[in-house]
Amino acid sequence: MSWIDIGALEEIAPRGARVVKTAFGCVAVFRTETDEVFAVSDRCPHKGGPLSDGIVHGNKVTCPLHNWVFSLETGEAQGADEGQVPTYAARVEAGRILLDATQLQARAVA
Repeated sequence: MSWIDIGALEEIAPRGARVVKTAFGCVAVFRTETDEVFAVSDRCPHKGGPLSDGIVHGNKVTCPLHNWVFSLETGEAQGADEGQVPTYAARVEAGRILLDATQLQARAVA
């Protein structure tokens, strides 16, 4: 894996998100209330809503447009909703958030 530093954990509020724009599309990076970080595509498969504007609860996010709920761990829609968003490896090291650049680049090829 090839990791890229996208910023300090403290730059994202607990239960908040930020968007990382890449040549391969936008990625929403979420910080949970317990300081876990997750990265998923910023685009809801239902109507294209920006998941980074959604509500984070536990390890899930609710799309701001139509209330679809997605697992931040697997990207799978929860409940009666069907669909999935791509997820990306993310970790925190020395207070910095790192994303797997190799995985992001593979997204462009798929």
